[in-house]
Amino acid sequence: MRLITSTAISVMLVLSVGYATADGSPQAPGGTAGATAPALTVQTVAAGLTHGWDVGFLPDGKVLVTQRTGKFALLSSARPGATVTTLRADTSSVRVLGEGGLMGLVIHPDFATTREFTACQTYQQNNKPVDIRLVTWKLGTDNRSATKVKDLLTGLPISQQGRHSGCRPTIGPDGALLVGTGDTANPTVAQNKNSFGGKVLRIDLHTGKPLPDNPFPGSPVYNYGHRNVQGVAVRSNGQVLTAEQGPDKDDEVNLLVKGANYGWDPSRGGTSTKYDETVPMTDLTRFPDAVPAKWSSGTPTEATCGDTFLAGKQWGEWDGALAIVALKGAKLIVLTLDEQANVVSKAIPAEVNGKFGRLRAARTGPDGALYVTTSTGSNDKLLRIAPTGS
Repeated sequence: MRLITSTAISVMLVLSVGYATADGSPQAPGGTAGATAPALTVQTVAAGLTHGWDVGFLPDGKVLVTQRTGKFALLSSARPGATVTTLRADTSSVRVLGEGGLMGLVIHPDFATTREFTACQTYQQNNKPVDIRLVTWKLGTDNRSATKVKDLLTGLPISQQGRHSGCRPTIGPDGALLVGTGDTANPTVAQNKNSFGGKVLRIDLHTGKPLPDNPFPGSPVYNYGHRNVQGVAVRSNGQVLTAEQGPDKDDEVNLLVKGANYGWDPSRGGTSTKYDETVPMTDLTRFPDAVPAKWSSGTPTEATCGDTFLAGKQWGEWDGALAIVALKGAKLIVLTLDEQANVVSKAIPAEVNGKFGRLRAARTGPDGALYVTTSTGSNDKLLRIAPTGS
């Protein structure tokens, strides 16, 4: 990744709207416009989706989209005008309720030979919630069906109403599967290292087993103390940045640290049986060693969701920047980072600010464009966002 020089930083587009910086100090409204910030073109690749949750790119140019309703959509291409095929797949075990359903997705690196992909779902039996799990599927050679291969990982906690289901999988820099999870709005889950909720998990993509160098022997838990991880993004230098939803304030971007506590504890050290959302997102008073956020939204919350790194010289000074989409905020947030993943500047591109409703998935495509799903629940879209002319 190209390092950002102080000269380059001085001419970046910085649009600040009163959110907090990474160290908690308020940013002043306003900002300066830099000539190197790219103008963006937003195109609709396909419409007619319902709560598109995640996006995966196939080697032949097709695009797979999970929909929270329990359906897989296969798009003929990643370009505008793509046709949409709803795959025949037995997803009757998907519990579609509240924030739960068919969620995150990863295409296996060996898809060209195995045709396998893994998705997250809330799982039910006899119409009763059982758990959240990762399921490996195989796309049929007819490109019209998918069959279940196996349950890759089971036992993630689930809430009765599906709240804080989390479950964003991303293949890490070493090939391991990283999975961001939610705390299911249970006060004791995030700090309980025996629970898979409110965590980032790290497992073998093929077996579902914990990696032997995980911090807690025999456990898939890689770090803990999260509220609801909705985005997991891998930087070109190997760093992993997660996007996490706060309560009524302080959405966070966090740098992944092995074995670390990120300080969310709505049980107040086990003294409260209620889900107390007045506690800090990162409670450094209770947990002095907790990892502070690299960026925090402050007040009000944006309901940050998917995140991804932009890549390619067409992005200008945003080459290597972190792009985050927001549900409640209905916007794209672009953060430029230094080598330690500290935030240098923030931009909110006008082309995507409040114009497409709630935004959920954010993935960088093979062509270097940013692909984003809308999540309004009616005629949702897959959007292609790229610098004008690219």
